[in-house]
Amino acid sequence: MRLRKPLHPGVLRKRYKRFLADVELADGRLVTAHCADPGRLPGLAVPGAPVWLSHHDDPKRKLAWTLELIAQGEALVAVNSQNPNRIAREGFEAGRFAFATGWTELLREPRIENGTRLDFVLAYRDRPPLYVEVKGITWKRDGLAVFPDAPTVRGRRHLRTLERLAGEGFGAALLFIAQRRDVEGFAPAADIDPAYAEALASARAAGVIVRAWRCAINLCEILLDTELPPV
Repeated sequence: MRLRKPLHPGVLRKRYKRFLADVELADGRLVTAHCADPGRLPGLAVPGAPVWLSHHDDPKRKLAWTLELIAQGEALVAVNSQNPNRIAREGFEAGRFAFATGWTELLREPRIENGTRLDFVLAYRDRPPLYVEVKGITWKRDGLAVFPDAPTVRGRRHLRTLERLAGEGFGAALLFIAQRRDVEGFAPAADIDPAYAEALASARAAGVIVRAWRCAINLCEILLDTELPPV
């Protein structure tokens, strides 16, 4: 996935109200950027962190700047929550995911029930469709990509929907996209949201496919790197 060009370097001064970040640009200007990731961003959204912003000229936008990357040590971490779906779609189209090959049509955001939407449905000629929910990960703990970094009622609802679909004979998968390369495995954060960890275990036992991938990131693009083993 190509990143918007050019990216503007700066230093994070403050992140607040979940979706706002004050950044000092290289030329000394202080701007307020949209932070699309609603999570806590532990270890990332800290004052003094090097960051990169994209700029948008759309007059309909409330904020012209968007927080795209944060440096944590030697790693670049992408924090735009719109990225994982774009990365996943590229992976489907390139045939990177062994659990999702041979599909004939790829549709976005199918409505399931009571207003619930998942991210993708893949249609096949000779078998039931495969429903896929995508979750982005930015948090690294003990060398692992960890999710979630805050309790997620919405995430638990998606798991229950996937589990029900699997029980009805449909394909169902949960795909985690770690927007960083410096992780070696995946684990649920049971201490942060024990109900989510329980729901994930239940979904797996019911036949929901669970996969996690890490990404290689530079200032130009984000690319799928390799699958992460569960821990």
